[in-house]
Amino acid sequence: MRTIEKSFFCLISVGFLTLLPWVLPAVERSVSGETVLILSLDEAVSTGLGRNRDLEIARLDRDIAGQKVCEARADMLPQLDAGFDYTRTLEPSIIYFPDVQGGDLNRLVPLEVSLDNSMSASLSLTQPLLDLRAIAGIRESTIVKKISMESYRRIKAEVISDIKTSYYNVLIAAEQVKILEQSIARWETALRDSRALFKEGVAADIDTLQAFLSVENIKPDLIEAKNQAVIVKTKFKNIIGLDLLQNVVLSDSLVYQQGEYPQDVSTAYAEALAARPEVRQLELQVEADAQNVSKTRAERFPTVTAVGQLQAQTQFEDGVAIEDTDWPVTSYIGAQVSLPLFTGCRTSAQVEQAKLGRLQSIARHEDLKADIRAEVEMKLSDLEESRKRIEVQDRTIRTAERSYEITQLRFREGIGSQLELSEAELQLNKAKTNYLQAVYDYLIARVECDRALGRTVKPEDEL
Repeated sequence: MRTIEKSFFCLISVGFLTLLPWVLPAVERSVSGETVLILSLDEAVSTGLGRNRDLEIARLDRDIAGQKVCEARADMLPQLDAGFDYTRTLEPSIIYFPDVQGGDLNRLVPLEVSLDNSMSASLSLTQPLLDLRAIAGIRESTIVKKISMESYRRIKAEVISDIKTSYYNVLIAAEQVKILEQSIARWETALRDSRALFKEGVAADIDTLQAFLSVENIKPDLIEAKNQAVIVKTKFKNIIGLDLLQNVVLSDSLVYQQGEYPQDVSTAYAEALAARPEVRQLELQVEADAQNVSKTRAERFPTVTAVGQLQAQTQFEDGVAIEDTDWPVTSYIGAQVSLPLFTGCRTSAQVEQAKLGRLQSIARHEDLKADIRAEVEMKLSDLEESRKRIEVQDRTIRTAERSYEITQLRFREGIGSQLELSEAELQLNKAKTNYLQAVYDYLIARVECDRALGRTVKPEDEL
């Protein structure tokens, strides 16, 4: 492993990324009057997590779910209401009584029974004593809150994986530019050597032309690579929420670092089932659906509520001060029982729907587990394949470099041909590109493996 790291470090040590010796956390430096933001991989992740809009939405959803638990619990808490009524009599109420004073009981006389003003103040209390639907609703909302927390963890893992992938995309794009620039530099050296040999009469004119054409043919590839580097860096800035005009320099580099992963699929699969937020989400969804069945079934059972009221009221004519009026107080306590007797089979249909919804969640859970097993197996295979390619390409690079040095020396001494030099250059360029791609693939495979195994964001990280 040390040999591999040393070889690749030598490969990129003169490049763009390793020109920066700073390892300070996400700092801004002024280079030629321009502010440059220097980011390591961990700093990029931290910056992205603080600015990613999808994660912010998931965080708000989690907070909303927490408030819904409070709302559900309120259904079993006492409710206290205060009320005040004022009535102004425009036309008095009249009732008729027999004329007792006149002695004619068959004759009715009108009597005004309402005063000009009336007021009433009340305080009402209700306390649910038995409500199975509310109890099941509290349990369901608590589970839904846990689901939202797992959803937040899942989205956070996706965001971290996307940021890391984008970071590595910027690195490999910069390295590809550097490899092409090195190739052009080697061909320009070969062109100078060819011209010198031509003047000495050792090399033919065709050798000089071939070297010149080799330089010119690589330039379009370099232009394309530089444009691609700009594009991937723009995407990277957008993912982590930076201003697109911000000048960013990445301080990390593409270095092979072997990780520790399970050697067999069964162990990896068990780890994924225990840690993946998607699995926990569906497990909780099955539990929530079971509570939904209980809540719907509770529609058939009675509810018992304790009630009580305290009321004071008064009536008075205009011109009488309120403080001079009487406020007689009345109060009562009691209990209310409600029992649905017939709902037109509505409750039965809702219960069956809730049961079917739970069966759907169980089926999704089983389907997800099968998908995870296949995903884990593929990611481990990709990881092992890229690791083996790195080992092969590390040896190939050293061989290709040695071959190019010998061929270049032979060409300068006039005993080698331009064709041999072209072939050696092609093999060296291909070896470097393949090694770089293998390291990139391994790092991406590690990101995907961590996500497949549920390692990107662990449950305890969210406590």
